[in-house]
Amino acid sequence: MQKSFQVGTKTFVLDQEKAEAAFAAKKVINGRITMTFNLLPLKYQWAYDLYRTMKANHWEPEDVPMGKDIEQWRDTTLVSDVERWIIRMGIGYFSAAEGIVGDNIQHVVRELVTAPELKLVLGRHAHEENIHADSLLYMISSLGINPHECEAMFEDIPTIVKKNEFVVNNSRNLRRDVDLTTLENKQALAKNIFLFGQCMEGTQFYGLFGMILSLYRQNKFPGIGQMFRYTLRDESNHIEVFRNLFMDLVEENREIWTTEFKEELRATMAEGVQLEKDFIRDCLPVNAVGLAIDEFLTYIDYIADRRLEGVGLAPLNPGAKNPLPWLAEMMDIKKEQNFFEGRVTEYQKSSALTNASDDDL
Repeated sequence: MQKSFQVGTKTFVLDQEKAEAAFAAKKVINGRITMTFNLLPLKYQWAYDLYRTMKANHWEPEDVPMGKDIEQWRDTTLVSDVERWIIRMGIGYFSAAEGIVGDNIQHVVRELVTAPELKLVLGRHAHEENIHADSLLYMISSLGINPHECEAMFEDIPTIVKKNEFVVNNSRNLRRDVDLTTLENKQALAKNIFLFGQCMEGTQFYGLFGMILSLYRQNKFPGIGQMFRYTLRDESNHIEVFRNLFMDLVEENREIWTTEFKEELRATMAEGVQLEKDFIRDCLPVNAVGLAIDEFLTYIDYIADRRLEGVGLAPLNPGAKNPLPWLAEMMDIKKEQNFFEGRVTEYQKSSALTNASDDDL
């Protein structure tokens, strides 16, 4: 079917069938390759909706006051050395971890997907990782922490090194020019998306998030706590981006979804959970912030099972309950549209959370 447009003495004929064929060729991978980055017509509406939500949630680190944090950091009577260690650990770990996530988005996932709207939301995802990294630099400079100490944490603490290798080894093998017509490589990409979205950002980040929010709950380091809450809002969207991307990739490539592959993903999550628990036992003095270690570790199990169930996989600990409801409430910003206060709300559009799900955290 063709449609003609008359403009003066000229006639322009548009081929609707050709346009419809181009739309049908939009896929997560192995789709139509174009340099025009034409978003319309949208095939993956969820990607565009999440992009708009993420854009509306924009925040800048410098908008968060750090005066109280600096005062507490300098006064040994206000916070303990153990509490300072938790802050050092949080800043040190995330200052590198956010970069690992951003690098994987830009140089693996965004390079391999083909639909423009998927590239759009992944570009925003990477941009938010940059904001998170910038916020950590802002914390470091505000408190006067030696940045080399933060770098050393990633090099010298074995449980952090293992968490790092867990994700980096997968990412390293999926750089450009991967043949995504083979089952092996399709599964490798699906595993990458699951690993970074559900295991790393969705589960392994939550040990330190919980510790810092526990301090924040006690009115300690309010600026840092506020920035981590903003980061958590972003992370909930990131988890959803990678969850939807994973589900669509599997739906379009059903040969991926074998019993063996499902068990491989569950085993991957189990490994990620164990690495996170080892890290918590090794580096995080949980009892110092009023938490019980058993409950805190159970919370990691609970979060991991929610991630697995979110992509159609069986939980590792069926029936696990949330032992820290207050922590879930502090983290689950989407349950409260008025959750964020302060200058960051100036950036928040009224529609930013209208399509949010309560099941992301």
